[in-house]
Amino acid sequence: MKSIKLMLAGASLLLCCGCGMQVKESTTVTEKASNENAVIENMMSRRSIRKYKPQAVNRDTMQIILNCGINAPNGQNKQSWEIRVVDNPEFINGITEVYKKQNPKAAEDPNFKNMFRNAPTIVFIANDKSYDLSQIDCGLLGENMILSAWSMGIGSCCLGGPTRFINSTPDAAEYLKRLEIPEGYELLYCIAFGYPDETPAAKPRNAEKIKFID
Repeated sequence: MKSIKLMLAGASLLLCCGCGMQVKESTTVTEKASNENAVIENMMSRRSIRKYKPQAVNRDTMQIILNCGINAPNGQNKQSWEIRVVDNPEFINGITEVYKKQNPKAAEDPNFKNMFRNAPTIVFIANDKSYDLSQIDCGLLGENMILSAWSMGIGSCCLGGPTRFINSTPDAAEYLKRLEIPEGYELLYCIAFGYPDETPAAKPRNAEKIKFID
């Protein structure tokens, strides 16, 4: 009789353990699916932001965004980028004054505050000109930053015009020098970051540009 009771107790224990393992595995699968959906949702909901609230992004938060950026995939792990973060109003307003002298019509807009879509934090990205795929690396870097920022409620907008202006305008040379871009690198583009002050709708995408080749 005692042996039968022991057998029943052992069977019950195994059943409980088995159920526990199944519940744990089911929970893990559900959590994984939820995390994957969150990543997809983040990508699909992201929008380029062109109106920002005035406060700069907290530097601790920016550091998380930057760390996500430098963990982007890149050719041969060359990390063929240089990154400069500017949240100093004196710098942003100073280069904007240079821009306004060259482009006086921009200042006629009553909403115009700076040449970076009025964003309070700017990340400048330079690429290594000696590596022919460095621009791809810098693009991947930027996308990681943009998506991680959006996941924390921070908007962004990729900008090419300001860096073209800084690179080509003699009066802007002082500000380019202050970025301390090393020799052999060239300012490629910048990203405006800030807390969104708009909720733009998604723009249509042309799915016909995607083709599977058999």
